[in-house]
Amino acid sequence: MSATRNSSPVSAARERLLVVCPGRGTYNATEWGMLNRLAGGCDWLKRFDAMRREADMPTLSELDGETPFRRSLHGRGEHASPLIYACAWADLLAIDRERYEIVAVTGNSMGWYIALAVAGALNSEDALHLIGTMGLMMQETLAGGQVIYPWVDESWRPDWTLRQELLALIERIHGSSGAELYLSIELGGMLVFGGNETGLARLAEAVPPRERLPLRLHQHAAFHTPLQEGVRREARRELASLPLHAPEVPMIDGRGHVWTPWSTDSERLWDYTLGEQLVAPYDFTAAIRVGVREFAPDRIVIPGPGATLGGATAQVLVQLGWRGLDSKAAFLALQAQDPALLCMGIPEQRERLVRDTEAMPLGA
Repeated sequence: MSATRNSSPVSAARERLLVVCPGRGTYNATEWGMLNRLAGGCDWLKRFDAMRREADMPTLSELDGETPFRRSLHGRGEHASPLIYACAWADLLAIDRERYEIVAVTGNSMGWYIALAVAGALNSEDALHLIGTMGLMMQETLAGGQVIYPWVDESWRPDWTLRQELLALIERIHGSSGAELYLSIELGGMLVFGGNETGLARLAEAVPPRERLPLRLHQHAAFHTPLQEGVRREARRELASLPLHAPEVPMIDGRGHVWTPWSTDSERLWDYTLGEQLVAPYDFTAAIRVGVREFAPDRIVIPGPGATLGGATAQVLVQLGWRGLDSKAAFLALQAQDPALLCMGIPEQRERLVRDTEAMPLGA
């Protein structure tokens, strides 16, 4: 089952959606309980829970309900990643397909794995296996870490000089006295750096402090950098038989490359998913740029949990001048008038997308 299939009659006037799947760090104390609230009792969640029990892990229903939220527990990769996926899956299955059509799917970092399920390149259970396996591998290795720092001003206007200075820091710090520092993610108006402790410490000393920034991301390894080479090797062995196939709708990866239903080579898709994207920078900015330019969506949808990816996505839209946007104020004005970016972690925005009643099942 994919989140793109629809067996009910549809209208030719459906709005076009670009779906942007969330990555790590989006399930926090505020989101605790949302999975059971949205999907408790659903057959697909029962299957997810059964898979977790077979792996001798707490079920997602238990983590989201019976076990009080603890960052030290819920933030671990083997729990956080599947929880985020399940929350996003519940949101995606709730979208009213008589009013909306998903025309393309992308995601941020771990969101690429969710995108595979949404687009139908993996079934939902195989996607859970992929996401849980990768989350556990990352947690057990926990090679390096990530630090985030903005290169736009408070109005989200680009400061290209600052951006170049930040990128130059990588060259200056990396390789000096044992320091390793890399660009990890291009995240809208922010750069995510990955490195070892020495490299991240020197970065923190080199950048001017801003409110709560630079920010070290909790229980994040140096994703999308060469420090994940060991994880890459292990993942390719452990997931050699991962049954990836051509998607049902186009997917945009962390390079801005489009994988289409009619041209995708499943072996190349496997090689990218368990190869390059693990050890090379993930360009979320490019993914959004390609999504809005190539697929002309009416709206951009970010499933839950949370809504933290909304700011980064909006910053890309400002950089592109999409629909005349040139600042944070302009974006907020557009949102107030007719929101083009809908974060399903925000109840009133979610309500615009879902069926009139959610009493109907969310999937078989």
